[in-house]
Amino acid sequence: MRYPDGGGLTAEERARREHVRLAAADLIEVGASDAEVARRFRVTRMSANRWRRALASGGRQ
Repeated sequence: MRYPDGGGLTAEERARREHVRLAAADLIEVGASDAEVARRFRVTRMSANRWRRALASGGRQ
């Protein structure tokens, strides 16, 4: 079964997720570690690292 676009999130939930991702990008750009970003936004270090790699490869998209 395929999930609908947006991973089953409402528009409000998608907007909040994007806001968190952009706030994390701000911290990453000033040199915060994956552990710091993960702690601040209550996500796993793997998610923080995924955000870091996405920022490095494509910037803020």
